[in-house]
Amino acid sequence: MNFFNHVGDLEPIEMEATTSSNGKRVYLTPDGNQYPSVTTVIGNNKEKMKGIMRWRKRVGEEKANAISARSTHRGTKYHSIVEDYLNNELDLKKYTKFPLPVLMFQNSRPTLDRINNIYFQEVALFSTKLELAGRVDCIAEFDGDLSVIDFKTSVSPKADNRLTDYFIQETAYACMLLEMYQLRVKQLVTIVACEDGETQAVVRPLKKEYFLTLTKYIDEYKHANGQKQTIRG
Repeated sequence: MNFFNHVGDLEPIEMEATTSSNGKRVYLTPDGNQYPSVTTVIGNNKEKMKGIMRWRKRVGEEKANAISARSTHRGTKYHSIVEDYLNNELDLKKYTKFPLPVLMFQNSRPTLDRINNIYFQEVALFSTKLELAGRVDCIAEFDGDLSVIDFKTSVSPKADNRLTDYFIQETAYACMLLEMYQLRVKQLVTIVACEDGETQAVVRPLKKEYFLTLTKYIDEYKHANGQKQTIRG
């Protein structure tokens, strides 16, 4: 088993996640603010919601619910296994009832072994400038460069245009990390473990276009919920 080094000089915070009066997922920050989650803000995009509604109509509500539940369960178990592995605490006997996530983990293991010098795992972050919060999968070096790393699962590899929002989400975490800890990442990494045995490891530099799209999503969310748009500088 690979041994992962952990960099332990930064103190993580805790934030409680709850549901706001308008039914949105929000985090209660240590300074008393209430910020929406990154995934909630990105998922609020009108075109994205229309696409989901079209898909649900095409496959039917019952099948759509079953697919979503299966995907969520698969992703949750895979995340747990990866977290144990990166924490040097892996015991696959805990997961004998979940053969698919275990197989997906085993197939993705060579990619996960490119991670080291881990700063944070499953840590809460927020930004007072963006008025946004969330919980990042991993902040660590990937192939030697400090990165925001996001773990995803899928039936098969995703097309490039379906990865874009993941990098926008990771850009939000990069902004929060810089604001909270003055820690500047060099790149964004999306690792997709697939049921068909493949593992995608897609690396992108921080891009202005990701940040601009993020701010557009934030403004759309605020407009939809009757809030003032964020002033950024």
